[in-house]
Amino acid sequence: MLDHERRKLIDQVGITIAIDGPAGSGKSTVSKIVAERLGIGCLDTGAMYRALTWFALESGIDLTDQEAVRRCADDLPLIMDSHPRNPRLWVGETEVTSDIRDPRIALAIKHVSTNLAVRKWMAIEQRRRMMEARERGSGMVAEGRDITTVVCPDADVRVLLLADQEARLKRRTLEIYGDTRPEHLEIVREQVEGRDQADSTVSEFMTPAPGVDVVDSTGLDVDAVVEGVLALVDTNLTARA
Repeated sequence: MLDHERRKLIDQVGITIAIDGPAGSGKSTVSKIVAERLGIGCLDTGAMYRALTWFALESGIDLTDQEAVRRCADDLPLIMDSHPRNPRLWVGETEVTSDIRDPRIALAIKHVSTNLAVRKWMAIEQRRRMMEARERGSGMVAEGRDITTVVCPDADVRVLLLADQEARLKRRTLEIYGDTRPEHLEIVREQVEGRDQADSTVSEFMTPAPGVDVVDSTGLDVDAVVEGVLALVDTNLTARA
């Protein structure tokens, strides 16, 4: 199906696309390209956790105090531009698009992402943003850890994006440092393995839930993975048109 045909159908029925996967599986890159091809928004749910982590740290909150972090979420003045090519985030009047990618956030985020009360708050907020976009006759691609199971189990298209560990590690290192030098690989390995281990205690993101399609990106280039997801979109849109 051609992109303009997909956009025409989306204008008629709207669409929600949920993409889960472990760190470095390529879900952020793939989600942005899919959203741009479809002419809809892209919700980076991981960025929401990073923004809250940044806000809590800047507010002097002990991240191990789960109740305090949950209260902090209620005060989070998060503004998101979900444009897939140039997403930007603000906390109040402060743009944090680059700040939330700082290694200190990557090392601290596990305390926030494993906070069950925070995860519940995030699920409600993420689903609200997805459904509002769909109701406007557009749609949203959301990617994260448990979008297909907790946030939006009734999404029109649900995908679990997987890749082997070394491929994931190299992708994330390139994303952060722009190279795969050994010292950078080891820094990112600690971040990725720590995040995966922490999140696995509260979310199952390596095994697909019933009705979730698996796309394995190991050995595939980005274009091939994108086409695999778009094929699932085509099937759904055709069935609902």
